[in-house]
Amino acid sequence: MASLDELWAKLSGAADCKSLLKKNLTQQIFDQLKGLKTKFGGTLAECIRSGCENTDSGVGCYAADPDAYNTFSELLDPIIRDYHKITDLEHPAPTFGDLDNLGFGNLDPSGDMIVSTRVRVGRSHASYGFPPVLTKEDRVAMENVTVEALQTLTGPLAGTYHPLTGMTKETQKELTDDHFLFNDSDRFLKAAGGYDDWPTGRGIFFNKDKNFLTWVNEEDHMRFISMEMGGDLAAVYTRLITAVKQMETKLTFAHHEKYGYLTFCPSNLGTTLRASVHIKIPKLAGTPDFKSVCDKLNLQARGIHGEHTESVGGVYDISNKRRLGLTEIEALQEMRHGVEEIIRLEKGL
Repeated sequence: MASLDELWAKLSGAADCKSLLKKNLTQQIFDQLKGLKTKFGGTLAECIRSGCENTDSGVGCYAADPDAYNTFSELLDPIIRDYHKITDLEHPAPTFGDLDNLGFGNLDPSGDMIVSTRVRVGRSHASYGFPPVLTKEDRVAMENVTVEALQTLTGPLAGTYHPLTGMTKETQKELTDDHFLFNDSDRFLKAAGGYDDWPTGRGIFFNKDKNFLTWVNEEDHMRFISMEMGGDLAAVYTRLITAVKQMETKLTFAHHEKYGYLTFCPSNLGTTLRASVHIKIPKLAGTPDFKSVCDKLNLQARGIHGEHTESVGGVYDISNKRRLGLTEIEALQEMRHGVEEIIRLEKGL
């Protein structure tokens, strides 16, 4: 494994690199941070390894553990400001809204345009580091604690945990067909240590209706996901927040007054909330202004198979772009109003 000095030399020599890491890691900051360690034992090398080995990264930086956001703030703060396009790092207290009175329901009652709706958040255990500093034993212990908490969920949220270790071919096929299964194929995450000890300590929990699931130790310690066919954003969001609030009574999540909920990648900080629809918008997507329309509405448009994929049959994945510096309900309302405007524009063409 490359040493810190070797990583720095590779990044310094990458003239074409346009990552936020390259932009913000100066010689002065490198010298200032290179000898520091977090209370979890995290180092600068663990934060920058992925961006140095993959000089085509967009961000190029991960936090070795929750404390890295304090220890390496001289590097991480400017990257966070750049990525989230904010000047002040002052994240508001979590506010999920009145679930009994959200003021909206199904964004597409006709069912003609929205194929499906999904809302997810990431959470980290306050007492564990992120992938680069974890041992195999840590991963297993963390998995046990998480699963124990998940098994206390009741009613429609009650479900079953399926560990990746020892998973049968049948379960593997079922979960792949349902698009539930995550894998170890992302080279950026791999270089950051995200797949160390794969598949130990990882798995998927889902309820009977398969509309609430939790990824355990994928990229983040926990990814809570609520989804269903159609456009009922209120039902999807309510189910997610109900589950998250129940989990909060069992687990302590890593949270910071400047950054909100802490995650492995700085791009997910804050609310960590991504609310999205798969929506048929062939006319609007064919106009030259499509990207600028999305930008104005603080929306991100991408192909339905994730980042860097193309649209299939005029169907796009549309989601909120902003996660930091606003509350959960504000992020959701921003996405809701944006999608309503996208629908209005498509119908007008």
